[in-house]
Amino acid sequence: MRTVLVSGGVISGIGKGIIASSAGLLLKTKGLRVTAIKIDPYLNIDAGTLGPLEHGECFVLADGGECDLDLGNYERYLGIQLTRDSNITTGKIYNLVLQKERRGDYLGKTVQVVPHITDAIQEHIERVSKIPVDDSGEEPDICIIELGGTVGDIESMPFIEALNQYRHKVGKENFFCINVTYVPVIHGEEKTKPTQHAIKQFRSAGLAPDLIACRCEHKIEETTVQKIARSCQVDYEQVMTVWDMDTIYQVPLILRDQGLLEVLTRGLRLDKLDLSPSRTEKGAELWELWKDTVVPKQHWDPVHIVLVGKYTALDDSYLSVRKSLEHAAMRCRRRLNLVSVDSEHLEESTLHKDPTKYHRAWNAVCEAQGLVVPGGFSARGVEGMIRTAQWARERKIPYLGLCLGMQVAVIEAARNLCHLEGATSEEFDAQAEHRVCVFMPEGSKEQLGGTMRLGTRPTHFVEGSEWSNLRALYHGASIVYERHRHRYEVNPDYVEELEKAGLNFIGKDDTGRRMEIVELKDHPFFVGLQSHPELTSRVLVPSPAVLGFVAASAGCLKQIIDETRAQQIVLNGSGDATHF
Repeated sequence: MRTVLVSGGVISGIGKGIIASSAGLLLKTKGLRVTAIKIDPYLNIDAGTLGPLEHGECFVLADGGECDLDLGNYERYLGIQLTRDSNITTGKIYNLVLQKERRGDYLGKTVQVVPHITDAIQEHIERVSKIPVDDSGEEPDICIIELGGTVGDIESMPFIEALNQYRHKVGKENFFCINVTYVPVIHGEEKTKPTQHAIKQFRSAGLAPDLIACRCEHKIEETTVQKIARSCQVDYEQVMTVWDMDTIYQVPLILRDQGLLEVLTRGLRLDKLDLSPSRTEKGAELWELWKDTVVPKQHWDPVHIVLVGKYTALDDSYLSVRKSLEHAAMRCRRRLNLVSVDSEHLEESTLHKDPTKYHRAWNAVCEAQGLVVPGGFSARGVEGMIRTAQWARERKIPYLGLCLGMQVAVIEAARNLCHLEGATSEEFDAQAEHRVCVFMPEGSKEQLGGTMRLGTRPTHFVEGSEWSNLRALYHGASIVYERHRHRYEVNPDYVEELEKAGLNFIGKDDTGRRMEIVELKDHPFFVGLQSHPELTSRVLVPSPAVLGFVAASAGCLKQIIDETRAQQIVLNGSGDATHF
């Protein structure tokens, strides 16, 4: 197993995950099988209880693992399916070691960071890196490991020591270090001192960089590259620049142009691997398709989408939604113009406190070609989401509701179509008369971590739903699989009344009592899903639900559905089930 470690210096949040994903993609274009591991040095067991405004979205894996958003980047770039063990946290490792200590596995020895914690980290990496993650079912050739935070942080030290030991164990020819640094521009001058200090600290921790990836807003000058190479004792070819691009999916292109694949091939002796012609050919086809997909065409028309949510202060809070919209826009050959609106600004309370915010928010909603309402928790901003759903329904604006976005569409219909005054969710008012959304019976209100309905679950399309645009986008399948993360669901006691009012619950779970998909029949596109289809969207294979929404917003839904039907014979065979 060959390993590529991507770590950072200077500051965090400069794109280590994108660079790690880009390196993995380039290795895949060579015909290699690639997996990924993210190390987060925080004490949480997983990302399930972290606030989205502090840490960004919680990405949910197929097995229900709640993890760091960078695992979403790996899956989107590499087209792989990771497991909960692909995300290592300090809490997870210490919890494992302490459980062993309680069982007496250490036979009375004093449990210490070295060797017990560091050994546990290495054992975890060795085990997880061998798990098949693609449709080949074969063990990966290379594991990309991203170390969160910056080298030198106190909480990172056990992981640095473990990775040092791991490098000696596997041998230098099987271990490649990429250190990501930031090159600030002050008064027009590119400053290299932060990078020099970061690399010095990296070396003092026992690791030597095989490549320095310099993040900057623009391509740094050749003299700066030469100065960094000279000051950090690496060759000129070992210093590369990653600058801001139109889309992050172009980062692999600029890294390939700078020779990253050649440097990786030499450093890991990849030319000694005996790859079959079919694998190398498949890798070459992947690269051509990637280039053709991610480079936007100037003649593409824009599609104006407005995202109405409660965590809009941080873009990463809805990262997967944003990326899935990008994938769909590229597939529709459109330039995505995405505007975020705080749902709280659409409420009457904001009109009284700050009329400017209120009118600016509603102006954005009025100009939207499509409205998407994503997931979220608690009552804040929900009334603004409900008003958004009403606006989209009444004015025939394409609407996509994800998780909470589906529930607010149901609440809106209950109030305005069924005339159930004060209809709401048990989450927002447990004493309300008409609780059209209720707490799931198998959930827990005491234990928050890992107790939601998580991971991939089946949805059955009901009989008579052949008219559905969404079902057509899923290749006419009778069963589809999507990832979930929720505690509340539509109250089955109100379903019959809601359907009489015009809502069509076209997708249900195995029992037939849990509502999974709602769609309006006489509407350009009004769809709500209890699942999170954005989590399974890929750069080259957009989510069907998100694709349909963007296509409807751009006025090309019929064309996309026709193309989907043409692909059905090839992609879906019998049409019995499709796995997304």
